[in-house]
Amino acid sequence: MSTVNNQLKIQRKRELLFNILERQGLLEASEADFDRRRAAAFGRVDLGEGAFYYPRSFFRAVDTVCFLGGVEGLAAKKLYLASRSKLPGGFTGSSHSLGGWQLMETGLSYENYLAAKDLLPFLAPVSLRGQRTTIGCGDRLGLAGPGHIRAADGYAISPVLAQQSIRELTLTGRIYPEVVKDAAFAVLQEGYASGYGADGDHLKTLADIDIAVDAGMPMITLDLTEVMNPAPADWSDEAVASAFDALSDTVKTRVLSDYSGKTFSLGDESITLSEIEAKRCALMYWKALDFSVEVDARLRSRRGDHYDLEISIDETTAPTIPSHHLFIAAELKRRGVTVNSLAPRFIGEFQKGIDYIGDLAEFERQFVVHCRIAKAYGDYKVSIHSGSDKFSAYPIIGRLTGLRVHVKTAGTSWLESLRAVSLHAPQLFRHVLDKAYRYYPDALKLYHITPDLARIPKAADLSDAELASYLALPESRQLLHVTYGGLLNDPELRPQFFSFLQAGEEAHYACVRDHLRKHIELLGVPRRD
Repeated sequence: MSTVNNQLKIQRKRELLFNILERQGLLEASEADFDRRRAAAFGRVDLGEGAFYYPRSFFRAVDTVCFLGGVEGLAAKKLYLASRSKLPGGFTGSSHSLGGWQLMETGLSYENYLAAKDLLPFLAPVSLRGQRTTIGCGDRLGLAGPGHIRAADGYAISPVLAQQSIRELTLTGRIYPEVVKDAAFAVLQEGYASGYGADGDHLKTLADIDIAVDAGMPMITLDLTEVMNPAPADWSDEAVASAFDALSDTVKTRVLSDYSGKTFSLGDESITLSEIEAKRCALMYWKALDFSVEVDARLRSRRGDHYDLEISIDETTAPTIPSHHLFIAAELKRRGVTVNSLAPRFIGEFQKGIDYIGDLAEFERQFVVHCRIAKAYGDYKVSIHSGSDKFSAYPIIGRLTGLRVHVKTAGTSWLESLRAVSLHAPQLFRHVLDKAYRYYPDALKLYHITPDLARIPKAADLSDAELASYLALPESRQLLHVTYGGLLNDPELRPQFFSFLQAGEEAHYACVRDHLRKHIELLGVPRRD
C-alpha cells in the first residue's frame, strides 16, 4: 500500500510541475521566447514538496520541449521531454500522458545524454582549436559545472568543462562517459550554448586515448613522461656524444644538419643550439616526438580535423629550458603534428592549489622566450598546468601570451566545494579536515607538494565562522587539495558531503564561480561585447 501511495504522490507532484509550466507558457514557448527567459532567469525554481525546475534549461527541438527538473527532490534531478505529438526515440525512462501532452522522464545517464545531444547538438563537447583563450575546469565531483559556466559566461574565454586525468578517475571512481555527461547536463541546466571542451588529461597510452575519444572528448593532453628520457640532462658531454653515436644514421643526420650549431631567430632575440645540446635533445626527446606523431595521426583518423592536441612536457623534475622547448617545437612542426597547446615545465614551483613559488622577475624573463617559441613554431597556445591559484603570475601570463593561452585548473574547484561546506556545514567540515590528515600520507605518493603541516591551526581552536580561513592558508589548501581521493571514498563522509552539495547547490556554485572568475580577471580576459 505504501508503494502505491508513494507513486500517487509522485504523480501528483508531476502534475503540479507540468500544470505550472503550462500556465507559465513554458511548454508552448518558442525558442526565441526561451532565449529571452534565459536572459532573465537564474538558478532553480522550487515549487514545494520536492518539485522544481531550472528555467534556463528549456530548449525546443522541433516539436519537443526539453528541460531539467524533478519531483522527488534534488537527488532525483531528471531530464524531461514534452511533446504534443510523438516523443523522440533513443531515451530510457518512464512515459506519461498529461493534458494532451506526451511526457518522458529520464535519468541523467550517458545513454540519455547521447540521445539528448542528437536533439540539442550544443550538449556535445567541441574542439576549441579556434578559440584564443581557454580554461580547463576540472570537475572531480561532476557537480561544479554550473559554477564554471557562470564564471566564464560573459568573458572572452571558452571553458573546458569536462577535464579529468586517469589518476583523478581512479581516485574518484568515475569514468570518461560519466565526466562528459555530467558536463553536458550542466550545460543544459545553465542554458549555455556557446560551446565547451572536454579534455582527456595527462594521458600516456593509445588505449587510454581511445577510451577518452570514444566518450566524445575532443581534447587530448598527451603526457610524454613515460616516453621521454630525462637522464641525459645530467650526463657529461662525453656520455651524451657516446649515446648519440648509437642512434640511427637517419636521426643523427637530421639532428646534425637541422640543429647542431644552428641559431634560431625569435624576433628580438635568438637561441643557438650547440652541437652537444642538439645531441642531448635528441637523446631526451626523439622517442617522445615519434609517439606524438603517432597520437596525432590516431586523433585525425578518429575525429578528422576536430580535435585539440596538447603536448605536455611539464611532469619533470627540472624546468624546460628554452633551447629544449625550441627543439621540441621545431620538430613537431617539421613532422606536421597539429599542436593546439604545449605545456613546458616552467621555472619556479607550480604546486597544487596555491600561488606561484619563485622569483617572478626570473619567471617573466624565461616565460617570454617560451611565448616567442610558441608564436614562431605554429602559434600554439602556451599551456599552464597546475594553474590553480597562480594569482601573482597571471598578469604576466596574460600579458606575454597576448591571451593566446590555456590555463588548466582542477583541484581549486574541489577546494571551493569545501569552502561551501565550511561556510554552511561547519561540523561536516571539521570531520573532513580531521580525516584529511589520515589520508595525507597516501596522497603524497601521487602529488608533489611541500607544505609544513605544523603551520595549520587546530580546528578545535577556531570558531565555526573562522573555518573558511583554512581555504586561505597555503598549507591547509594543499592538505585538502591532494587528499580528495580518500575523502570522497570515505564511507562516512561521502554521503554527507554529496547530500550537502545537492541541498546547497547554489552556495556551491557561487563559491566556484567567484573563485574561478578571479583567475579569469587576473589573466586580463576582457568581457565579451
